Amino acid sequence: MKHLGTIRLETSRLILRRFEEADTEVAFHVWTSDPKVTKYLRREPHRSISQMQSLGQSWLMKYNDPQWYHWVIVPKEVGFPIGTISAANVDNETDTVEVGFCLGSAYWGLGYITEAFAAVIEFFFEEVHADRIEAKYAPENKASGRVMEKCGLTFEETQRSSDLIHSEAVEVCVCSLLAKDYF
Repeated sequence: MKHLGTIRLETSRLILRRFEEADTEVAFHVWTSDPKVTKYLRREPHRSISQMQSLGQSWLMKYNDPQWYHWVIVPKEVGFPIGTISAANVDNETDTVEVGFCLGSAYWGLGYITEAFAAVIEFFFEEVHADRIEAKYAPENKASGRVMEKCGLTFEETQRSSDLIHSEAVEVCVCSLLAKDYF
C-alpha cells in the first residue's frame, strides 16, 4: 500500500479532517461521554474532560505515522465534529484496512456515517491502494451492519469471543469489500 496518513477528505455534506486540540470539549460533549455511543466500543464513556484530553493528545501524536488514519467527521451545516472514522487496523501483508467509526447519538439516522465511510473506502482503494476493506460490528448493533451493507461490504462471518467491548470478550460480525469488487 501507498500510505498517505490522515489527509483531509471532503464530500457534498462532510469534511473529514484530523482531530485538533480545539475539538476536545465538543468531542467530550457530543460523543465520548455518551453511553449510547460507547455501548459497542472498547472503552467506557468518558466521565471527565481530562479523559478526552488524554485521548486527544494520543491521537495528535499518532498523526506523524503515515499508516495511522483517524478523521473527525464535520458536517458542513453543523460546523463542528460529531464523531470519528478511522483505520482500526492496517495489515500491510494482506493490504487490508479495518475501518471503525462512532458518531454522536444526536446525529444518528442522518446518513453521515454512510457518507463518511463511502469517502474513506474510496480513499483507501483509490489513493492508498488497499486490496480489502474490513469492518466489524456487534450483532446487536444492526445500524452499523446496515451502514456496511449500504457501502457495499459483504457479510462474511460471525466470530465468537474475538473482540472486546468494555473489557469483555464478545462476538462480532465481520464484513468486507475487495478492491476487485469495488472497481
